[in-house]
Amino acid sequence: MRVGVLGGSFDPVHVGHLRLAETAYEQAELERVIFVPAGHQWRKADQQMAAAGDRCEMVRLAIAGNPYFEISTLEVEREGPSYSDVTLEALQEESPGAELVFILGEDTLADLPNWHAPERVLELARLAVAGRAGGGGPAASEALPGGLRGRVIWLDMPPVDVSATDIRERVRAGRSIEGLVPEAVRDYIAAEGLYRD
Repeated sequence: MRVGVLGGSFDPVHVGHLRLAETAYEQAELERVIFVPAGHQWRKADQQMAAAGDRCEMVRLAIAGNPYFEISTLEVEREGPSYSDVTLEALQEESPGAELVFILGEDTLADLPNWHAPERVLELARLAVAGRAGGGGPAASEALPGGLRGRVIWLDMPPVDVSATDIRERVRAGRSIEGLVPEAVRDYIAAEGLYRD
């Protein structure tokens, strides 16, 4: 049994996140994908985020009706910084015997050596990586350390030109975010007055 894990601030969750999860589900042959909203991102401590409850609710709305998507709130419930290795250990305990597949983009893969306990992340999970436009994709595997090469599943995914930063700026400026987030998420942002100064 393979279980995908997609972490992030999801501030807000958007169509790029959903497309990445769908692509990983299909191409990495996953049984399900767990979205894990970050609690305290230690590497982004200087960035202000929407409240954890709002970010979790937006994920719930975005994945509603999808039988193979679910949410785990373990990072927002845990005190202290959110470390991927600690999260993967907890998810492994919840699903003993499952093979975890950590879903990320090629840019994030390049940053992996700077993570907390990156070797432990690779012990706990394989990586499903979506290449970026102009990136090396599967050919970049040759530049990876030997032990990492066999742990990467490269995803064939067209680029999705959407970012949470752009969405927040659009909301702040009173511009439309239609098509960038699921309709239920767009309505939630408006109803709760998120991302307005």
